[in-house]
Parts: sequence; structure tokens; C-alpha cells
Amino acid sequence: MATQVRASFPWKRLVSQALVSIGFIAAVGVLLLWLAGKFERKVVNRSDGSAGAPVAAGAKVVPVRVIRQPRTESAVGTIRAVHETSVGSKLLARVSEVNLKAGQRVNKGDVLIRLDDTDLQAKLQQAHAMLTAAEAVRQQAESDEKRLSNLMKTNAVSRQEYENSATKLRAADADLRRAQEAVKEGQVALDWATLRAPMDGVVIDKKIDVGDMVTPGQILVTLFDPSRMQLVASVRESLAHRLQTGQTLGVRIEGLDKQCQGTISEIVPEAESSSRAFQVKVTGPCPGGIYSGMFGRLLIPLDEETVLVIPRRAVLHVGQLELVDVADKGHAVRRSIRTGRGFGEDVEVLSGLRDGEQVVISATESPQGGRTAGQSGAAAPGK
Repeated sequence: MATQVRASFPWKRLVSQALVSIGFIAAVGVLLLWLAGKFERKVVNRSDGSAGAPVAAGAKVVPVRVIRQPRTESAVGTIRAVHETSVGSKLLARVSEVNLKAGQRVNKGDVLIRLDDTDLQAKLQQAHAMLTAAEAVRQQAESDEKRLSNLMKTNAVSRQEYENSATKLRAADADLRRAQEAVKEGQVALDWATLRAPMDGVVIDKKIDVGDMVTPGQILVTLFDPSRMQLVASVRESLAHRLQTGQTLGVRIEGLDKQCQGTISEIVPEAESSSRAFQVKVTGPCPGGIYSGMFGRLLIPLDEETVLVIPRRAVLHVGQLELVDVADKGHAVRRSIRTGRGFGEDVEVLSGLRDGEQVVISATESPQGGRTAGQSGAAAPGK
């Protein structure tokens, strides 16, 4: 008896595990069928021309229209300042003061950077001392020349002595002018130690800090004028012949999602060897928030094109499908279409409709302007 109980026990466990597995597989299958939409009501697409449901009362029937739209092509470009300048050093010196930061607005003449000018101050003092000495020598030479000139008239001195005094006066004049120029040179060098803003603008970036050693020719800060910006775009040679200086074009700033008008100020008369494109510079009033280096597009007008459009409200969205109800002899026939660009309240039809056909707009609209899967321009069954 005990042997029989032990022998039958494994069979019950195997049957139980099998039932659990079958139930799990069935549940997964039902879930997959539900996700696949097998239990949902299908949307009927009568693109074969068969009669559909009658057009619902209150629904509006509008024709499919053909409009002429100007066609444009865009050329990518970069926003640049019309007036951008760099301030560099003319001295080998250490930075002692920095009065700016990136993004700061400055006025013309504002002190931006000061360099250590101890040695320049000393050289300027030396030049002033040499100037004082030269003035004294010149004054003495002038007095001697006048005195000997009067004595020579009475033959009290020889002509040789007078000519020597005149030569000393001319030499003193030359030394005085040299000393004066040395003072000017020292003052100019001292002015180089103080870097000022050459224009009203905004600081793009500073490349030094207090304590850094700068060298002649090194760029220390870059400024730009935010009131005058331009789009520098590369236009391929097949489109460049359509453009001319002074022409007004559309400019789109992608980062700000704004579009404005600009005027072509320059067309560089040389194509880039790598892309065979011409540089076109467009300037004009700019919306706020534009900075140098931003991405933009130049909109170049081409010939007009014909576009097939219908009201956006007539399109029924079912998942990824786009459907419309086409009016045919009083009935609404469901048809699949493919839409493209939007033109205000209309939308472009790329395929699925022809010029002259009519579509149905339901009296009930979704907040987005189109219709959802539960809305239709056909009458409900039984009405």
C-alpha cells in the first residue's frame, strides 16, 4: 500500500505543473491578441469606391483645392556680428587688473585691462628729464647765437666764431626735438598698458586673468556690436545666380523659432573649392536674443508650385493612419491618405485624393483641429 502511494505521487505533481503551464501560455496568448487589436473594432477603408454610410446631418462637405504656393529652398548659415573686433597686447607685461567678463556690455573708452607699467613709468620720467636738459641746452645756444650775431656786426668776433654758435643752436634744436619725440614715445607706450574698449559692444570672451603674462600680438578680449548682426550662408552655385545685392530674403533662426526679413549686403565673388558654394551675407533688423555663432537658414525663393490641400479638420487620425471621409453621391467613403506640410488651417495632401473630389468635415471636432478615431462624418448605423 505504501509503495503504491509513493509511486502515484509524482504523477499528480506533473499534471499540476502541466495545467499551470497551459494556463500561463493561454493568458500570454490572449494578452498578445489584445495588444494586436484583435478585440477592437476595425476601421473600414473603402478605397475601392464602394458605397459607405450616408453623410451625417450637420456635416460639412468641402472640395479638395489646388493652391499655388511659392517654393523656397534653404541655405544653412551662421549668425555673425557685422562689426566684431579683438583687443590685443602690444607689450610684454603682466596683467595687473581685469574689469570685464563674458557677456558684459561695455561703452567706448571703458578701461578693460591694465598691465604692469612700472618700467614704462620710469622710462617716461627719464624722457622728461632728457627733455628738460635739451631745453636748457637749446636756450643757452640761442643766447650765444644772438650775442655773437650782435658782436659780429661790429667786427668784435670773427665769422668763424659766429658760425660755430649757429651750428650749436641747430644741434640743440635737433636734440630738443629728439627729446620731445622720446617723451611722446614713452607716453604712447604707457598708454598701451591700459587697454580700453574701442567701441560700444558686448564682451564675447576674455582670454586672460590677473597675474598672467601677455606678449605682443596676443589677443586678450573680443567684442561685438549686438545691434548689427548678419547671417553668413553658403549658397550653392546653381542658386547663387538668383541672388543680388540689396535683395530682401527671409531668414529663419532655428534656436529661437523665429523668422525675419534681411537684405543681402554682400555676395563674395568666389566659390569655395570644396563645396562650390558662394558666401552670402544678409543683414537686417534682428529679434532679441540673437548671439554670434547661432544657427540660421537663408530662405531662397524659387518658382511657384501647385499644392493639393484640404481642411485640417477633415483628417481622421487612427494611430499612425490618416483617413478622410470622401463624399460620393450622398455617402461618406472612408479613404486612407498621406499629408505633408501645413498651410494655416489647411494641410497638404501627398496621396489618396484628387482635385475636384469632396471631403466630409464632421460637426464634432477634436481640440487639435482634426478628428479622432471615435468621430466620423458618416451617419451612425441605424440612423
